[in-house]
Amino acid sequence: MKKYLILLVIFLLVGCEPALTETPNANDNEGNHKEQDMNGGSDAQANPQSEYDNDGKKAAQTVSVTDEQVTQGNLVLVNKDHPLDPAAVPTDIVNLFQDQDLMNGYVVLDNTIRLSRRVAEHFGEMVEAAGEDGVNHFMISSGYRDEREQEVLYREKGADYALPPGYSEHNLGLSMDIGSTQKAIDQSPEGKWLKKHAWAHGFILRYPQDKTDITGIQYEPWHFRYVGLPHSMIMNELDFTLEEYLDFLKENKTYKATVNGKAYEIAYVPVQAKETEIEIPAGSEYEISGNNIDGMIVTVQLGKDENE
Repeated sequence: MKKYLILLVIFLLVGCEPALTETPNANDNEGNHKEQDMNGGSDAQANPQSEYDNDGKKAAQTVSVTDEQVTQGNLVLVNKDHPLDPAAVPTDIVNLFQDQDLMNGYVVLDNTIRLSRRVAEHFGEMVEAAGEDGVNHFMISSGYRDEREQEVLYREKGADYALPPGYSEHNLGLSMDIGSTQKAIDQSPEGKWLKKHAWAHGFILRYPQDKTDITGIQYEPWHFRYVGLPHSMIMNELDFTLEEYLDFLKENKTYKATVNGKAYEIAYVPVQAKETEIEIPAGSEYEISGNNIDGMIVTVQLGKDENE
């Protein structure tokens, strides 16, 4: 078993807050301090170890990941070169029309729209924030599709307008097509608001107009993907697609960012064995996601940014 020592940070933060804020104006802690489970979701990890060793230095906890987890998590890449592992589909897929408690402030195109409940909750929070800015005509026109539904669509539309089963982000449950009930999304207040603010709620415009040569998909102003914070903020600041972001992390190994006064360190860890051990500062909140290629993306909250 190959062991990687990463993200061991020496610091003393007496007043470090243990809770993770994922969106600028939300109390949701889902995702940024949790290790993915085998169903593509997240499980909170209790840490019984002391946060400091006998020398007063930040102690480390060891987290084991398997090669199967490379295909699961919020940051997995699904495209024509990297098909979806069925195990990556979240277990919390729900029919939004049948879960009316999730549909606050927006409508769905029909009664078949499905999505990960967790992602739907984040979308609801984003819609609420847009409503505070007077933008309130959102509609979800497409969400999760199983492989059978994708096969039907592929046969009907053809390769020029659809991807084969397992190669579409809609098979993942973390993506959706967002529209406006007033006009085309790219001409609507809803589309303009999303372009400016979606990143602050963990969402990215997956297929930008100027990145078709990278994504391999034509511009889709309606297609948004949930990746979570701090990743959506970094991708927005660096003008990265998901493909570019994962390549950037692999090349640079680690990257630091600050969101809402909280400092994070993100690291790429290659997975070349059945099981890999990763060391993380004890007591730190963290998230681990596969990239669906060859490794894991480890996100650790270091504490409050001392420069703020």
